[in-house]
Amino acid sequence: MKIVYDFLKKLTQLEMYTKPLWGKMSAQHMVEHLIFAVQMGNGKLFLECFNPPEKLPALKRFLLSNKPLPKQFVNPAIGPDLIELKFSDLEEAKSNLKKEVDDYYSYFEKNPEAKLVHVTFGELNFAEWEVFHKKHFTHHLSQFGLISSDK
Repeated sequence: MKIVYDFLKKLTQLEMYTKPLWGKMSAQHMVEHLIFAVQMGNGKLFLECFNPPEKLPALKRFLLSNKPLPKQFVNPAIGPDLIELKFSDLEEAKSNLKKEVDDYYSYFEKNPEAKLVHVTFGELNFAEWEVFHKKHFTHHLSQFGLISSDK
């Protein structure tokens, strides 16, 4: 099952002026943020893991647990400020996200044994990336009221 596609369907409800329930991202910032995360998992964005190797087993246990991502987490790869928007509007960003998700699934169909580095969790295989994307998309779609955070 290609779990990320289910989340893309929910994003069709997102509008430019949809306000977040927490945090300072706009709707478009959130979609562009998801693009970066998907690009780490499709081999297009290479970032080093900022956590030391000895912390990775505990972080991976958290990733694979049922615990949600924390609401006010500041991603050290990004920092506390919003990144400048790359796309002209929300619809273009959504379209690009769909393309990156297609490329993500295509990458792992061609490279089923691949492990790609996540900036927080270190090397992840396809099954671990799917868990990450499920948590990450759930986190941000619930941030904008598109799904319940317990989904």
